[in-house]
Amino acid sequence: MSAPLLQPAFNDPVLDAQRGFRVALKALAGPGSIQTLNASPRLEGLAPATYGLCLALLDADTPLWLAPSFDTPAIRANLAFHCGCALTARREDARFALLAAEDLLDLSGFDHGNDRYPDQSCTLLVQLPSLDGGAGLGWRGPGIEHEHGVTLPVADGFWRERERRNEFPRGLDLFFSAGHDVIGLPRSTRVIRKTQEPV
Repeated sequence: MSAPLLQPAFNDPVLDAQRGFRVALKALAGPGSIQTLNASPRLEGLAPATYGLCLALLDADTPLWLAPSFDTPAIRANLAFHCGCALTARREDARFALLAAEDLLDLSGFDHGNDRYPDQSCTLLVQLPSLDGGAGLGWRGPGIEHEHGVTLPVADGFWRERERRNEFPRGLDLFFSAGHDVIGLPRSTRVIRKTQEPV
């Protein structure tokens, strides 16, 4: 591994990772609510929140699949060094996947878990340019009192693709990140168009 590729991670690896993990849990427990990762470091190609989620969630037991736009020497070296995670070229083997908006129209191959072990599904970390500016949708389900309005800038086809991959309790959990902010989308959340019909 080339030393110049390595960049700093958390200032306090244990405490900051615990904080990042709590933010991730809070994001999934309150779908659609923006959570902030203040202590996240920077790494070329990754938003601070994306990098912070990686540092908090990835370890030697979580193989990671990288979309082509994130498959850079710097990202590979730093995630391998700081997280200890294996990088896999097979979607089927990944416990986490790092994606951009343009990768969301094809979620085939990622493990959705099974009825006995639904928690073994792949979790998708999706980096976006921002967490608003897209079509207005309503999210409903556990952790949401009535309905949460969300305007993520993703293609409409993604919501249909997600619906095809979800059959609760099996399905894909997602984190959307931009800047220092994170929004969680668990498999249990229903996405509703303003016409009141599921996407």
